[in-house]
Amino acid sequence: MGYADRLRIEVIPGGLPAVGRNAGARLADTRYVLFIDADVVISDRTMLRRAMQSMEVRHLHCLTTSIGCMYGRFVDDLLYAGNNLIQRMCSWFMPFGTGMFLMFERTVFDRLGGFNEQALYAEDYLLTQKVSMPRFGILRGKVHTTNRRFRKMGRRRIVWMFFRTALNSFNRSYYMKDQDYWTET
Repeated sequence: MGYADRLRIEVIPGGLPAVGRNAGARLADTRYVLFIDADVVISDRTMLRRAMQSMEVRHLHCLTTSIGCMYGRFVDDLLYAGNNLIQRMCSWFMPFGTGMFLMFERTVFDRLGGFNEQALYAEDYLLTQKVSMPRFGILRGKVHTTNRRFRKMGRRRIVWMFFRTALNSFNRSYYMKDQDYWTET
């Protein structure tokens, strides 16, 4: 089943992800908005349909999914598997979604204020924390991304950043600093 007759795709100017994502959401006139990273591949042909059905049937405000690595090494697969495990464990007490795949009910996205454009790091994580626990879900399956961040920044550094992010879950000022995520290495 194709979506060409139901999708309107536009490339818009942005900047950091929060700015571009919010600008895109303002153009949306649909019930749901989906945010995905540029290097994400949705290889499961049923994922979008299942995501919309899950949002509707479960009355969700936000939905994410697991992440897999394409063309990476075994260690990359392990790191993404660790991320997926932590995401699932955290979902029992706090929503934890990444911008690689985030579907929002548009009215809730607007009510939450969208992505914090002052955040220089993990704006996706900050926004998902505002979602009511019973209205947050994780869809079965996964999207695939590259290991470009691991290659660019180093695996140890990414794991350390992830750990520091977990430690600062409730420290909003932490996310207003770049954390050297956007710094060229």
